[in-house]
Amino acid sequence: MKVRIALIAALVATALWGCQRGAEPAPSDPRPPAEAPPPPKAPAIPAPEGEEAPAEPAEQAEAQPAGEAEQAPSEGAQAATISPEAQAEADQLWNTLCSTCHGMNGEGDGPVAAGFPVKPRSFKDQEWQKSITDESIAKVIVEGGAAIGKSPLMPANPQLTGKPEVVQALVKKVRDLGKQ
Repeated sequence: MKVRIALIAALVATALWGCQRGAEPAPSDPRPPAEAPPPPKAPAIPAPEGEEAPAEPAEQAEAQPAGEAEQAPSEGAQAATISPEAQAEADQLWNTLCSTCHGMNGEGDGPVAAGFPVKPRSFKDQEWQKSITDESIAKVIVEGGAAIGKSPLMPANPQLTGKPEVVQALVKKVRDLGKQ
């Protein structure tokens, strides 16, 4: 009986969550999510005669050793300022969406989590915190768990694609929960 109630609660929460987000494919939908177009490229700035032009950001990223991209970020990576508006939107999203599965304290014990076959990530897990980059957390927030080979029950939030500051505030929230 408890399993049935948990399953019904999960279905209701998923339906309500979908209504808040608008008409998007359900996580069980086999269709791939629509991909956002790549950001426009900045125009190349010619270097003065006799000097080499600076590398474009994509070229700089390719020049970075592969192992460094997988390292967890330093504290300085989160030091950028987040506007009060972006912080308020991130807090609202955490309270209405994220916490339903991850719990208010980020322990993976939200009310909907009881019905899941795989429990949501606990952000208190220090080993996990050390093993993941801010970029990977942001990718999961925007593109969903399946984007990095994790549970498709972690839904995508494509409405955040054009809101990097809100995503940054959510990543900071995840990191801060790991410090408590």
